[in-house]
Amino acid sequence: MSRIEVVVRSESLSLDEAQRFCADVAHGAFASFVGNVRDRNLGRDVVAVSYDVFEPLALKRLRTICEETRDAHGPSVHLFVSHRKGRVAVGEASVVIGVSTPHRAESFAACRAVIEALKHEAPIWKQEHYVDGESEWVKGHSLCQHAEK
Repeated sequence: MSRIEVVVRSESLSLDEAQRFCADVAHGAFASFVGNVRDRNLGRDVVAVSYDVFEPLALKRLRTICEETRDAHGPSVHLFVSHRKGRVAVGEASVVIGVSTPHRAESFAACRAVIEALKHEAPIWKQEHYVDGESEWVKGHSLCQHAEK
């Protein structure tokens, strides 16, 4: 039987939490994705990112993404998704995804499906803060200049 956990929080995220949630002796594979705030984006020096989240809708959409992923990758898949809200410093994790399945192929595929859907569908907005004191809301993922890279 599948397990799903979705969390939005202002505190630090933990890959260990994802591994503990997804642990299952019937599963031989655990795949994960950790997205960290990087120090440069599109040629600008970044000091932090602020995530604005419409939490009730975000939690609902993230759960739906996980349910759709479970339906596509098998009824025993365990999925954990945790996303930060508020200001996140360079180097800190903004999103942690964990997926466990009986075999590696479906773990990798399910993990990728979750992060791609999250980036395109979740009501989470990102504002970058730069070294020069300016800040800017980042365009939707599919519109970003780096989406093709």
